[in-house]
Amino acid sequence: MAATTVTDSGGVRIITEVIPATDPRAAQLASGSGLPAPAVSSFQVRGFRRAQPKTLGTIHIFTGIIHVCFGIILTVSEHGTPSLPVASGVLFWLGLLLLVSGSLLVESEKRDNILLVKICCVVNVGVILSTLVAALVHTTAITHNIPGCESNTLHQLKAEWCFNVENKILSNGLDSVFVIFCLLEFCVAVAALAFGYDAVKQHNYTRMVL
Repeated sequence: MAATTVTDSGGVRIITEVIPATDPRAAQLASGSGLPAPAVSSFQVRGFRRAQPKTLGTIHIFTGIIHVCFGIILTVSEHGTPSLPVASGVLFWLGLLLLVSGSLLVESEKRDNILLVKICCVVNVGVILSTLVAALVHTTAITHNIPGCESNTLHQLKAEWCFNVENKILSNGLDSVFVIFCLLEFCVAVAALAFGYDAVKQHNYTRMVL
């Protein structure tokens, strides 16, 4: 039998009823106390999907493939005297990181999983830092001479290609394109991180309220 207590406080009467576990109403209250898991999960990532993660992920995948492909081409063509971007391997590790980030963003469009959103945030923090480092590497390469053409000594002989200005122009143009790509990838990562962080905060708030 349910126990009922009545309390008067400040002109307000509070009636408290304690329902035993054997009462059929207890099962009904337990089943109706929370939202279904899919509905809660969908609510958790709804804000993140406003950023169109599939589109952002596609951009990261596309630019990641470009980085890896040019990394292979430049590594083969500059095997003797590699430039700074090739020697640092920035085209490979940034390209692979972009492929991972893009795949996670595309997958987050398909699944209602707040844990996947958190992983996307962590990976995109890495993308933000990596794009800044990559932009610095490419900018440094623009300001330096072609590898093998430095004048370290007064009587050092230079290779024939050092006197071809078009080689330096082509190298600077390629590095400039990669700097632009880094800027694009940085903006995409910041957008994904901003919406993801907002979704995680909303998720924590929802859990506290429930």
